Amino acid sequence: MTRTPALLLTVFALFACTEQPAGEPVVRTMLDGSTPPEMVASPSPGVAATDSACRTAVFEDVPLTHCVADPAQHGIAMANAPAGGQPFGSLGTFAASADTGTIAFAVNGGIFGYDLKAVGYYVENGERLSELDRGSGDGNLYMKPNGVFFGTGGKWRVLASETFVATVGDRPQFGTQSGPMLVIDGKLHPDIQDNGPSRAIRNGVGVDAKGRAHFVIADAPLSFGQLARYFRDEVKAANALHLDSQTSALWNPATDRLDQGRAGPIIVVSRIAAAGLEGTGE
Repeated sequence: MTRTPALLLTVFALFACTEQPAGEPVVRTMLDGSTPPEMVASPSPGVAATDSACRTAVFEDVPLTHCVADPAQHGIAMANAPAGGQPFGSLGTFAASADTGTIAFAVNGGIFGYDLKAVGYYVENGERLSELDRGSGDGNLYMKPNGVFFGTGGKWRVLASETFVATVGDRPQFGTQSGPMLVIDGKLHPDIQDNGPSRAIRNGVGVDAKGRAHFVIADAPLSFGQLARYFRDEVKAANALHLDSQTSALWNPATDRLDQGRAGPIIVVSRIAAAGLEGTGE
């Protein structure tokens, strides 16, 4: 696998992870290129809107989209590059190659370099393609503790990176590293301000007590503190991880929502009955 020189990857990772100043929300578009007035819209052929795993929410006056993956109904996998070729680079490119009838939703899921490949821990189909980043630096990834979202079959978890190293011996079927952790053992990350000045389109993931994975994406700029409190207070996730800022995007075939923008690692949630996903990992 060809890799971009480490220096360039590091520079881009720092840029991609650094908190950004207040700005306009990213553009949300439909498959036909139009801008939706709200999330719910005409469904794709063969997919009923009532089958959507996502719903709209408002938290502290910020509109959000909240998608839930249930292990009884869904499987989770990572996607970055088809058959080891060039990375998809966007949810749009991935969607063009995917079977719409099997996909519940997909989100961008982790830090990436100039080559669009993962920076930090990344496992796809049981193969570790990038090592855990335990280094120090600037940017969101290095707001320690950072963390890993990972799983095998229908067992999904979010853990701080050092806890992951200390307690997880078997390689998972999928895994992606990002940062910072938003919620750690039921408490907010100690370095996250209640409502800091940085505002961005952010997304994150947390797993609740029933083992369901909750993916939350802001539909307007919000602070780290607001997103963290949503996971703690509304999702009731003991651990939650920030995935991205600025490049956050969602593809929801049930409502024809397809956000634009660059993407590296992609978290894909599929319907088990349709896709036949069981997964045993290693």
